[in-house]
Amino acid sequence: MPLRVASAALIGASILAAALNLSGDPGSGRLALSLTFGALFGFVLQRSRFCFFCLWRDLIDRRDPRGALGILAALAVGTVGYAVVLGAWLPDPSGVRLPPDAHIGPVGPILALAGAAFGAGMAISGSCIGAHLYRLGEGSPTAPFALVGTALGFVLGFLTWNTLYLASISEAPVIWLPQHLGYAGSLVLTLAVLAALAVPLLRWLPPADAAPSRRVAPLLAVFVERWPTWLGGLAVGALGTLAYLRVGPLGVTAEIGGRARQAAAGLDLLPTRLEGLDGFRGCATAIRDAILTPNGVFIAGLVAASLAAALAAGEFRPALPTRGQAVRGLVGGLLLGWGAMTGLGCSVGTLLSGIMAGAASGWVFGAAMFAGLTATLLAGRRLKLLA
Repeated sequence: MPLRVASAALIGASILAAALNLSGDPGSGRLALSLTFGALFGFVLQRSRFCFFCLWRDLIDRRDPRGALGILAALAVGTVGYAVVLGAWLPDPSGVRLPPDAHIGPVGPILALAGAAFGAGMAISGSCIGAHLYRLGEGSPTAPFALVGTALGFVLGFLTWNTLYLASISEAPVIWLPQHLGYAGSLVLTLAVLAALAVPLLRWLPPADAAPSRRVAPLLAVFVERWPTWLGGLAVGALGTLAYLRVGPLGVTAEIGGRARQAAAGLDLLPTRLEGLDGFRGCATAIRDAILTPNGVFIAGLVAASLAAALAAGEFRPALPTRGQAVRGLVGGLLLGWGAMTGLGCSVGTLLSGIMAGAASGWVFGAAMFAGLTATLLAGRRLKLLA
């Protein structure tokens, strides 16, 4: 057995052992599930290359719609799954109550600005936050700098929060579609929009790839062959539903933001009060008192499983960072962190989990994110600053 395969198996066994150990500890069942879902999420992201930046760049550069269709598949599956879960938890959505913990945020110009900044950060750093985490497991030289920049961006977001909150966010409406359309109406509308986006993309589908695959046993192919993005999208949508049912919505910024807030508060860098922040739904950025938190072990599982997946497939390729990679990572990460903090989540939390839950904020953030990504990428290439 090659060393890389043995190492991947050891990492997988360690994740399983840690999950079993947590599940046997009274009060740690949620941590065990978070670790498990994080590991599954990281594995799926790595094997299907489910990276918003890469998939959108494929569409822009090569008119290859398969990645974008994978994103739409994830949203469709997750939207149906959330409708079932929410319908059981909150049978009548027309009241003033919102579903527990769902990523439903205020809709306004600041949300659009946050989405555009997040998209610009993706273009500069080369990935969204979730993809930087799974690429950390692949040995990416840019990812560590992007994640450091993300933490700094959260601190910057905390420093600008009160001004933006008092100027606009405090009066912005929180729009949950089932509250106005019912579950059936919201589901039909969301699926109709997703279908309308998918139809023109289907016309651009390239011919089936005739390239020979590696000769491996069918059982091993799942670990060695690259997954089609539509399969990754279906898996992400299903995981999003299961995670919400048992633990909470998918999201990768709560721990980063919470630890950044804790560190900044310890250094007396933050305002005494962050107006209204802790009352919003989304990727919570409260100061962490516990060593282990659900989102923290979720991220740990994501990175560890992506490392195992990359090792098993021969895709673990660590490299020393260049100066340009370090600078782009830090600058792009700063925008990612500011956008995620101000938008109360990222492409996973606000966009994916938000749209699945029927939040208008997910659509606004997503549209602004892709607009900011496209504009920054095209401008950067025109100025020969981005590849």
